[in-house]
Amino acid sequence: MATKHIAIFASGSGSNALKFLEYFDDREDIKVSLIVTNKRRAGVLEHAKKYDVPTLRIDRPFFYDSQAILDVLKSEHIDLIVLAGFLWLIPPYLVDAYPNKIINIHPALLPKYGGKGMYGQHVHKAVKENNETESGMTIHFVNQKFDEGLHIFQAKCALDPEDSADDIARKVLVLEHKNYARVVDELLSK
Repeated sequence: MATKHIAIFASGSGSNALKFLEYFDDREDIKVSLIVTNKRRAGVLEHAKKYDVPTLRIDRPFFYDSQAILDVLKSEHIDLIVLAGFLWLIPPYLVDAYPNKIINIHPALLPKYGGKGMYGQHVHKAVKENNETESGMTIHFVNQKFDEGLHIFQAKCALDPEDSADDIARKVLVLEHKNYARVVDELLSK
């Protein structure tokens, strides 16, 4: 069976990307083959270096005004794009080139708390302000709108009234780290 190749797009520290690198480290059938970031000092670059995974740093003109990234993805034989804290909207040409092959994780139970500007602490603060009794994470396919693609998997966690936005973030991150790579593994293994 041919190896499946994953590209991870990340903008920040890359804790979810690190979980993917750890999860697939000794696998022959699925491999993280490329890390793409839009930040010069993104922590994810250190993880890529440690695991000897090629990286690509992009800027807005490269990503939105050309389709050159398609050549890079093709050269790395990328089968699936995984967004792990990547904060830019995926352009239509890339969604069209990878239909149902781009996956995102969102730190809430979509459709609640999704859309433009709803990421990271913004989500957790909104959950806290609305006195929600549960939160969680959603893994979904990417379409041409923020957080509106078909849901693949959700996991929930109970919230206590005294939980701060930071407490909520920690609980949700535990779910992300536990489930994201596993769910992608199941998808690619079908």
